[in-house]
Amino acid sequence: MRFTSLGPLEQISRLALGGGGLGQVWGETTRGEAVETMHAAIDAGINLLDAAPIYGDFENVIADAFAGDLPAGVRITTKVMLGEQPVGEADAKIRATLEASLEAMKLDRVDLLFLHSNICEDDYDYAHGNQHRAAFATPWSQYLDEVIPAFEALTTDQTIGGWALTGTGVPATILKALNHETKPDVVQAVANLMDSPGGMRRYAGRAQPREIIATATALDIGVMGIRAVQAGALTDAIDRTMSDNHPEATDFRAAAPYRELCARLGLSAAATAHRYALDMTGVDSVVLGVKNRTELGECIAAEAAGPLPEDIRERIDELELRID
Repeated sequence: MRFTSLGPLEQISRLALGGGGLGQVWGETTRGEAVETMHAAIDAGINLLDAAPIYGDFENVIADAFAGDLPAGVRITTKVMLGEQPVGEADAKIRATLEASLEAMKLDRVDLLFLHSNICEDDYDYAHGNQHRAAFATPWSQYLDEVIPAFEALTTDQTIGGWALTGTGVPATILKALNHETKPDVVQAVANLMDSPGGMRRYAGRAQPREIIATATALDIGVMGIRAVQAGALTDAIDRTMSDNHPEATDFRAAAPYRELCARLGLSAAATAHRYALDMTGVDSVVLGVKNRTELGECIAAEAAGPLPEDIRERIDELELRID
């Protein structure tokens, strides 16, 4: 396993174990298999666990696996889905959410706390689901006036080691937040060969993940790459049921030329997609969405294989699958 720096965190594994798969967001597994997969990940050198309350059972899996006694060097992140709170109430919501996560994981601190909400301008209208905007998006004024001070205070009292953003919201606002005088330590950004955020995109227009990654890198903000296989769209087969018009199903159909190329080259689509993401300029660590030890093993092998040969990367890019 290769290691890198991630914002203020040093010696971080290039692969991070995400909570979506083991928390059963990406399909079925069992609590026992989730715990065994977590132990296998640690044994393989993964030392960053990316949790969130919305990742099903994942925070409880951490508690079951370690009973509050993390192995040396293992770092934990979690998240708060804040949305829009009444004026003056964001701090209390952030603290309550964090306290619930710490209790679930049987921990007394985390290394990074993410704002998992979109950030949008105060008068922004989303192309999809705008009627629910207050549930998933934090207005820019509340971000400046309440969220940043709350995160900074938690960092000062060492309840968190630093704070971060899930950079999948309105790209212009994410870039604005990265360039603000008070910057996050880390940002999560889409890192896949299609540049696709799939069903996370509620706004109109381009997702601009590579611009977000490049901006973060230039500003010494750590980057955690997410959606390496675009929630299954860049694997050989999606292993859960979804409607034909679901964004991930649409991306899976669009990625048919990629699967055909991998088949001709004798490569696993999922492993190749992970190697592609790991080799993207500016990406420090790639978050895995695995559900079991078999999927984990494939990802560990992909990381060990190193960067894709340049000619294969070029052939993938020549497929022109990036989402406009």
